[in-house]
Amino acid sequence: MTYSQKYNYAPDIEAMKAALGKIVGSEKDLDSPEILKTCFSFMDLTTLRTQDTPEGVKKFVEKVVRLRREYPSYPLPASVCVYPNFAPVVKAARPSEELHVTTVASCFPSAQSFLEVKVRECELAVENGADEVDIVLALNSFLAGDMEAAAAEIRAMKAAIDACGKKLGRRVVLKVILETGLLGSPENIAEASFLAMEAGADFIKTSTGKVDVNATPEAAYVMCECIKAFYLKTGRKVGFKAAGGISNAKDALCYYHIGIEILGPEWMNKETFRFGVSRLGNSLMSAIEGKEVVFF
Repeated sequence: MTYSQKYNYAPDIEAMKAALGKIVGSEKDLDSPEILKTCFSFMDLTTLRTQDTPEGVKKFVEKVVRLRREYPSYPLPASVCVYPNFAPVVKAARPSEELHVTTVASCFPSAQSFLEVKVRECELAVENGADEVDIVLALNSFLAGDMEAAAAEIRAMKAAIDACGKKLGRRVVLKVILETGLLGSPENIAEASFLAMEAGADFIKTSTGKVDVNATPEAAYVMCECIKAFYLKTGRKVGFKAAGGISNAKDALCYYHIGIEILGPEWMNKETFRFGVSRLGNSLMSAIEGKEVVFF
């Protein structure tokens, strides 16, 4: 039995096309500061560059500190996302614990290494201050058809993250990146979504941002439908994160309305909905302010 059979779900391509036709490209809510600020609060502000340095990451976080002073009506973004070795830098520089420390792990972005290495990297991330850890689905197992091996890796990293978090007296969120652009079909995206959720993911995330095809409305639609099907069967709410190529307010609103359409308003908060972004902040601020803003 496949995961999709277990959860009685199959992607309906025609229904998806019809629904997305009403959403994609729409400028609905571009003049709504409230909704745009809600999208702003969903952002995991991200810097994942080979040339990142401690000083550069510190200055990146200090922009959020300055945001509170210069734009006091704005919510804080959800988190700052960095490589795991920079977790202490973000933790020390952030304006409050409300701004989470997110790190990638599991030998991001390819996940091509030994499981022991991936697990230890997750542990080190949490020990060094990560509130949230974004790992990558083991496509080497998933695409070879070894679903149990792919699920076992997630379970192992989830157990390590939970154990470290418990020792430190805090809950740590696990996001699992499916790399939907490499999965090849809506059916594979659905299988990967259910696999990750069953294995313990607190969020499922579209992409690393490091491949040719990253977040797409179609992938988001299937993933959100899977989240809903999983919730109806298990009662557990799993979050959704779109990442890779989300660079303007219209993109953000597209994913926002996919979430509203499928999951409902109760999912539309930073506890269960996120954007992984490096450029979106300026576009949202420009739309809110009605003029070009270059802040981030």
